[in-house]
Amino acid sequence: MPSSPKPALQVENLGVIFRDASGVVHALHDLTFSIPPNGFISLIGPSGSGKSTLLRVLAGLVPPTEGEVRYHTDEPKIGMVFQSANLMPWRRVIDNISLPLELKGVPRQEISERAQDLIHLVGLEGFERAYPRDLSGGMAQRVAIARALIQDPDILLLDEPFGALDALTRERMGDELLNIWHARQKTVLMVTHSIGEAVYLSDQVLALSTRPGTIILDLPVELPRPRQPEMRYAEAFSELTHTLRDTLQEDHGLAG
Repeated sequence: MPSSPKPALQVENLGVIFRDASGVVHALHDLTFSIPPNGFISLIGPSGSGKSTLLRVLAGLVPPTEGEVRYHTDEPKIGMVFQSANLMPWRRVIDNISLPLELKGVPRQEISERAQDLIHLVGLEGFERAYPRDLSGGMAQRVAIARALIQDPDILLLDEPFGALDALTRERMGDELLNIWHARQKTVLMVTHSIGEAVYLSDQVLALSTRPGTIILDLPVELPRPRQPEMRYAEAFSELTHTLRDTLQEDHGLAG
């Protein structure tokens, strides 16, 4: 039998404790999971459960207190998108997307070609010269995603990227994100507060408990791809969302 591919990311017994003048905060406790290459995994849980802290550990921005994170490569390239697009207001769309390569000193011609390719990928043709103030929330997040992708990351971390959008725009951006993921075949870990969004987008959903965050459910999502909007009304989809909701409610002591 062929061996399983080596995980793109493996987390073992991860814990994070913060200490400051006000005391000790146990943010994460004993997290163990792995993500296959090109997998799409969502992370869901109550506010304060350590979801964003976990992303920052994976991005190398916060050191773990215990446990370890292992990547498929020794020096993985990691892209990150936050809830706020964090665009530079004085730079046009194409210049915001190009910034990471400019900072690395990549030749101007290569920067232009890669930026134009991503503008096409995220559907921003015609807005290359627009400023952030001229963009809708969904368009600004497309710029942020393109900026994260221009470095061709091995792993893309998304911290509630559609949380500030209205429901219909959020669903449309989810479909566009799946198109981008399919086209570029990246390993994605996304934080979301939406149970339906987590199920619709993902191959696997990790549910975190209240603080200290630990994994209380590792749920495979075996729905066919490509995902279609009408899938949200299917019985299999409903069963998965109920399983997630019941697990999170039980953790809160809300099960009836």
